[in-house]
Formats: sequence, C-alpha cells, structure tokens
Amino acid sequence: MKLATLKKILTAGLLGAAFVTVTAHAADLLDEVKQRGTLRIGLEGTFPPFNSKNASGELVGFDVDIAKAVAAKLGVKPEFTTTEWSGIIAGLQAGKFDVIVNQVGATDARKQVLDFSPAYTYSGPQLIERKDDPREFKSLDDLKGKKLGLGLGTNYEQMAKAVPGIDVKTYPGAPEYLRDLAAGRLDAALNDKLMVAYLLKGSQLPLRAGAQLNSDTPSAIPFRKGNPKFAKAIDDAMTQLEADGTFKKISEKWFGIDVTKPKGK
Repeated sequence: MKLATLKKILTAGLLGAAFVTVTAHAADLLDEVKQRGTLRIGLEGTFPPFNSKNASGELVGFDVDIAKAVAAKLGVKPEFTTTEWSGIIAGLQAGKFDVIVNQVGATDARKQVLDFSPAYTYSGPQLIERKDDPREFKSLDDLKGKKLGLGLGTNYEQMAKAVPGIDVKTYPGAPEYLRDLAAGRLDAALNDKLMVAYLLKGSQLPLRAGAQLNSDTPSAIPFRKGNPKFAKAIDDAMTQLEADGTFKKISEKWFGIDVTKPKGK
C-alpha cells in the first residue's frame, strides 16, 4: 500500500515537473515583458546622434526616441542598458536585455541567429578622407593596397574585409580612427553616411566626406529567436508608429530628413 502511494506521489511529481518545464520553455518574451512591465533595451550610449548621454547623464538620441515609442506601444516602460558595440549581440543572446535599438543592420548572417523587427532606418556606407588628400576613392576597390579605418564589429568591417587587398584597421569607435586618418596613419575611413555628416559637423579635424558606396541598408531591432508573440507585437507596434507619422517626426528631429524609408520611397 505504501509502495503504491509512493509511486503515485512520484508520478504526480514527475508530471508536475514536466508541466513546469514545458510551460517555462513555452514562455514567450512578450509574456515576460508584460509581466515585468519593462522592455529591456541594449544600446551603446556613446553613439550620437543615435544614442548618447547629455550633460545631465540622460540618454538621448534618435534610437532612444524610437525605443521609447516602441515600448509605449507595447504598454511598458523602457529600461536601457549601455554596453560596448563589440559585445552587444552577445549580451542580447545571453539575455542581458530583450532587444537592441542601436542601428543594427538586418543582415542575412544575423538573421540566421536572431529575429528582427521591420526596418526603421535606411542608410549606407560612406568614405571619409583628409581635406588635403588629392586622391578621390570612388569604391572599395580603389582602396586595395591602402589602409582603411572603421569600427570593430560593424557591418562595414565585413564589407571591407570581403575586398581582397585592403589593409583593414579596426577601432573601438569613430574618434580613434578619425584621429589616425587626420594624422596620415590611414588613407580613408568608413562609416554610415548619416554618421559621417554628424561626425564631420562636430569635428575640428581636417577631414571631408568621400564617396557614398552601395545602396541603402536597413537597420532594425533584433531579439532572440523563438518568440512569435513578441515578434507580432513589435511588428504591429512599428507598423502603427510608421502609419501615424511618429517615426518620421523622430527622424526629422534628429536628421532634418526622413531616414525611415529607403531611397526613392
């Protein structure tokens, strides 16, 4: 009798444990976000005009405003976590935050390991050169045998390294490679065309904008795979924000133009 009772208890316990395991495994990110009441957002915090801290230590920028608008549509509060770009994807995969809102290019390689929202920014690569340099680099092919500076872990690192013969030098951020370019230690630098205008406007270095390369590339909000409810919710939220003009308003606030649509749209 005691043995039968013990078997029942063990069976019930195993079934209960299995139910809990299945339930936990089936939990969607949307449920976690709603229960928590916050959307945890990863960004650099040192990437103006997209995201940086003002004199009061408050995060401001285009991406910050986009993230706040998306969180509001989801009915939760934004909770920001700053981290270096080189480790931001790993931080997302480790669950340190729910999404990244930091101009993450929605590349095919990244789509293999992450899901993405609809695109909210379209831009493309642009070269930076010294003002006193008579050379005009029109393409990456022109930089074969030359030194090209760019940010570590950016989309443009992969693009540049795909062209044989370019001596690609990676840096933790734009200030470092702009200084090396101005000092003649690089032949050119490469960044997003929106960032190029912003960087040169606020720089005292003798640099100029070079050629724009390739077509526009979409940036979107990545999150971990296996969250279909969250994917639909963020898709709906961003569709609404585009339709009601919120994205356009935020874009014009920071850039003076609408960067949320590809060229020609």
